[in-house]
Amino acid sequence: MKTYSNFIEIDANKRFGKPCIKGTRIAVYDVLGWLANGMTMQSILTDFPEITEEEILSCLAYSADREHKIRVA
Repeated sequence: MKTYSNFIEIDANKRFGKPCIKGTRIAVYDVLGWLANGMTMQSILTDFPEITEEEILSCLAYSADREHKIRVA
């Protein structure tokens, strides 16, 4: 998979600066929430045809990278 930076952007004028899938207003947080609540990747793709499987996987990669970078005091 390509790096998630090809698919995720942060724009202060979109969704209050939350990371979103490029070209959409769908936040990484939204995608993670859908998956956590039991939506399948296929159901997300059906409900939101403007995004791709690779973009959903990029949301997971972005989240994993953020988790890896958390520092414990």
